[in-house]
Amino acid sequence: MVIPGNRYIPYENRQGGKAVVYFTRELSADGLIKAYDSVSARIGGKVAVKLHTGEAHGPNIIPRSWVRKLMEQRLPDSSIVETNTYYEGDRYTTEKHRDTLGINGWTFMPVDIMDSDGTVMLPVKNGKWFKEMSVGSHMTGYDSLVVLTHFKGHVQGGFGGSNKNIGIGCADGRVGKAMIHTTPGQNNQWDIAKEEFMERMTESSKATVDFFDGRIMYVNIMRNMSVSCDCEGTAAMPVVTPNAGILSSEDILAVDQACIDIVYAMKPEENHDLVERIESRHGLRQLTYMKELGMGCDRYTMIDLDNGGKEITAAEAASNLKAYKPDGQI
Repeated sequence: MVIPGNRYIPYENRQGGKAVVYFTRELSADGLIKAYDSVSARIGGKVAVKLHTGEAHGPNIIPRSWVRKLMEQRLPDSSIVETNTYYEGDRYTTEKHRDTLGINGWTFMPVDIMDSDGTVMLPVKNGKWFKEMSVGSHMTGYDSLVVLTHFKGHVQGGFGGSNKNIGIGCADGRVGKAMIHTTPGQNNQWDIAKEEFMERMTESSKATVDFFDGRIMYVNIMRNMSVSCDCEGTAAMPVVTPNAGILSSEDILAVDQACIDIVYAMKPEENHDLVERIESRHGLRQLTYMKELGMGCDRYTMIDLDNGGKEITAAEAASNLKAYKPDGQI
């Protein structure tokens, strides 16, 4: 039985094993480094850092200064990785994409546009929609992947967490993204059914997760959480959800589920817009399908990095949040 993606499953109604998720309220470069350090043990060799670099002048992307400090202090020989977009915009071609990277200030470390030289097919184990997924060909040249995600809403996915970051963000701009967004005989990326889109995106994510085989980690930054994705750039809807903190895990489902649990634990006046966006798009199907595919655990132990490793609940992480205030980072 498929659980509809507009139905939130309370923690006490979940079953199965537990993962570990780390949490810090410290929204800064040092907080990001703290979150990275908590789950970085298996990261080594040639390292890729997957993040959403944003459309030109995007107001809500992860601050460049945070990423720069993390990479200079912990990942000095790594590269930021991206792929071109399926929609026509500031990142549709490699040339336009590089211009946008310059506008947004991603110039302090190498940025590898992974599909600039073609694509490669990765297997999708036990997929419903795919047997393989097309990704940027450069991805297979890396040993480890750091998934650095701005957690927020999404116009089609409901929310954008680690699953969306690599499910859409590692698929190449012409073949892989078309596979996710369209069905045979249909070329309008907005017409695909809600649950089907979540499942296709998640199967794409699974191809990347399986390729790195444990040499992958996830950091979700709950800051500037518009209902809009960073792909909407300056057209993004205003932020009304309070900032919460940074979460990290070696488990992709656990880290996205914990972020969702924090959102649902907020006061109604704090989370109304984001919850409406998530449920109206059936975004919660991302979580249940990750569990069905064996990608991780929807139960977890949350460790508070700010208070000596104390175990806390999502409700405690969501308490006493400060209202969002624009910081004018770009």
